[in-house]
Amino acid sequence: MLTQIDVVVIGGGQAGLATAYFLRRAAIAYVVLDDQSAPGGAWRHTWDSLHLFSPAQWSSLPGWQMPASKDEYPSRNEVIDYLAKYEARYQIPIERPVHVESVSRVEEGLVVTTDRGQWLAKAVVSATGTWSEPYIPSYPGRELFRGRQIHSAEYRNAEELRGQEVLVVGGGNSGAQILAEISKVCNATWVTMHEPVFLPDDVDGQVLFERATQRWKALRDGRTPPVPVGGLGDIVMVPPVQEARTRDVLHARRPFVSFDVDGVVWDDGGHSRVDVVIWCTGFRPALHHLEPLQIRNVDGVPTTDGTRARDEPRLWLVGYGEWCGAASATLIGVMRGARDTAQEIAQLLGAARMGAAPALPMSGRSTP
Repeated sequence: MLTQIDVVVIGGGQAGLATAYFLRRAAIAYVVLDDQSAPGGAWRHTWDSLHLFSPAQWSSLPGWQMPASKDEYPSRNEVIDYLAKYEARYQIPIERPVHVESVSRVEEGLVVTTDRGQWLAKAVVSATGTWSEPYIPSYPGRELFRGRQIHSAEYRNAEELRGQEVLVVGGGNSGAQILAEISKVCNATWVTMHEPVFLPDDVDGQVLFERATQRWKALRDGRTPPVPVGGLGDIVMVPPVQEARTRDVLHARRPFVSFDVDGVVWDDGGHSRVDVVIWCTGFRPALHHLEPLQIRNVDGVPTTDGTRARDEPRLWLVGYGEWCGAASATLIGVMRGARDTAQEIAQLLGAARMGAAPALPMSGRSTP
């Protein structure tokens, strides 16, 4: 038996909730399918000490501002609490835990197959994020290394690493923040592809979002975008990283050449014994459920017009990063794509109910 509904949103994290908010405002019948056991999305899997790098008022989903934090930047637990209260505040219809196995085409719409049945939807929003797809680069000899390897997605706190020789691999914010924390209790070496880029102390997530918005507006209007001063991948000097700078530990080495049984070999032939490697090397979009649609391009992601999949006009992708919306993987940045997605779905459903062909993707995008 198929459960029929206008829209299925896959994923109950920040992108799914933001989209649900606008679908609710448009009076569209929808359901959110979330594979987590409780609210919070990817934030449930971050390390214990993680904080946002923008204030609460600049880290909010549409409709309801995140309560002010006792700290300058909200903690992971405060974000999880906010997301839980957000879905309760707007009575968002979420079914969990539900694992979506596939999305496939039929003449009447898209069939969403899960471990708890099937839904037939006129439109689907994929908002599964990236956290379940950690990326670890290939390195010669990695399979020979007998030490421990974990991705930042698995890291929780520094205590379990006390006294050990640890490599932190990756030059982004996660690498800098984890290095800052573990360097207090172990001998940590930071490995980055290039010299890390540290933003000025007065630049935080608010400033980065404003710059991303300026760039997005320029591209939308056909103007040359301003040259960015820092991007979302550069290192924000949050208090723990500033403290690590005071201790003079924010020094990075260029990549090693290979692993061996008990460590790594550097390009000068030197060897370092290593107990643990923490890979802070990012994530890839979690899109396995879309494989039956066969819409991935050469970059491994669907081609989109805004958030709408070009090769499947009944599918939208929200919150995965720059390829489907400027700053869309951030709490505040996801609002723009979520709002446009709901507007386009309303057009699609309206056209279908009048017996017209599905609306083409909108050429213009609304302002923030």
